[in-house]
Amino acid sequence: MSDAVKVGGRVNKEDQAPKLWTGDFYNEGVNAHDGLFDKLGEECGVFGVFGHSEAASLSYYGLHALQHRGQESAGICVADGESFKYHRGMGLVKEVFNNDNLGTMIGANAIGHVRYSTSGESKLANAQPLVFKYREGDLAIATNGNLTNAPDIKRELEKQGSIFQTTSDTEVVAHLIARSKHDDIVLAVKEALLKIEGAYAFMFLTKDKLIAARDPYGLRPFVMGRLGTAWLFASESCAFDAVGGTYYRDVEPGELLVLDMKTGMKEDRFSPIKQRAICAMEYIYFARPDSDIDEVNIHSARKRMGRQLAMEAFVDADVVTGVPDSSISAAIGFAEQTGIPYELGLIKNRYTGRTFIQPSQELREQGVKMKLSAVRSIVAGKRVVMIDDSIVRGTTSLRIVNMLREAGATEVHVRISSPPFANPCFYGIDTPDRKELIAANKSIEEIRQAINADSLHFLSKDGLLSAIGRQSNEPSRGYCTACFDNRYPTPLPEDAKVGCGCD
Repeated sequence: MSDAVKVGGRVNKEDQAPKLWTGDFYNEGVNAHDGLFDKLGEECGVFGVFGHSEAASLSYYGLHALQHRGQESAGICVADGESFKYHRGMGLVKEVFNNDNLGTMIGANAIGHVRYSTSGESKLANAQPLVFKYREGDLAIATNGNLTNAPDIKRELEKQGSIFQTTSDTEVVAHLIARSKHDDIVLAVKEALLKIEGAYAFMFLTKDKLIAARDPYGLRPFVMGRLGTAWLFASESCAFDAVGGTYYRDVEPGELLVLDMKTGMKEDRFSPIKQRAICAMEYIYFARPDSDIDEVNIHSARKRMGRQLAMEAFVDADVVTGVPDSSISAAIGFAEQTGIPYELGLIKNRYTGRTFIQPSQELREQGVKMKLSAVRSIVAGKRVVMIDDSIVRGTTSLRIVNMLREAGATEVHVRISSPPFANPCFYGIDTPDRKELIAANKSIEEIRQAINADSLHFLSKDGLLSAIGRQSNEPSRGYCTACFDNRYPTPLPEDAKVGCGCD
């Protein structure tokens, strides 16, 4: 299908629209960007099982609970003490797996992955877990995060003769392990992890071991759970609930956990904690409301963000509504603090998944209507407070504000439960280049005008950290807030500091 719009048998070059996808589906392709909507991209999710006879099935349900973290591809690798069985595919977990392929994956240990590409192309070769032949046997790797120095390491390895099969920076770690002077896989993994920088939650699977590691800053969430005598690992604790497991504790920054079929679990380290800096956007937007991260419940934290926002930026109105789904908790908190009724003024269409139909030019311009609808009977004739978690480019905010006005809202006041998002992320969140971030280029008043709101306020950084609630004397209370304040906790390549590190 042509990128240009045909008018009367000819191509009107002035109406050329960007192609929304490169695969068979409109939201499948490089980064699976959904060109209609202006939200941050998910980060990927990992799930692991050690010591359960139904490891493959548990991984399936665990990944299903983490589906919000990545919809491009899914994969599971199972080890039975002697060999691997694995399956990967493009699409959602329920599309990739079935009784036939899961039935062949026999073993007590498994790692699984759902992917949203922030580094590397969206294609099957990059689907995880990545599986390699290692001199000590088979090795599978699954990770959530982004390695900021992966391009530099890859160039060096290629000069030394390494040949890469994927464009995923996870393969860089596999090559470092393969080149290690250590035959022992644990020592080789430690050596490799000490050479990389960035944000990550890694799981390594051999025929008889599972190794879990979290970056020394704790940028990416990574939790441990129990199910009977089995150990579970996941990006979020909601995955444990899905399989009947219970939360045990968070994997510590710099920690290396080695689970061996003969000797059990050993708690170890590859690095001291450098500076706790867990991603604040997990609490604001990414994690599911029923997850706990660092022993803080996400729904409760978001309600407190809404309450704090109400104290910082009260406005007299008739109705409070939240943009589904991640802003609902904050909207409830705002309503409770102000006494303004909370209503479902916006409804999400949950069946806008992958489609073969390319949206028309008209739907590109009003594309948010494919995903959201305003409830006219709730907002007509009302002064509406619209709560959202963030503004990235501003395009979707404008569409939602206009949608509420078209439904009869007399005023639309926008309140954002995070500070202005003004800086790109280099740690595994898919963000635009700085020049595309509206908060990096416009004042709050200019943003208000751009989104056609009657008023606009963002939650302050201090208000955000107070609302999340964890006490800490570390910088930013132990959270990464670089997207708000440009203070990146890890070293960055020089060329990354002026652009986006997510390519």
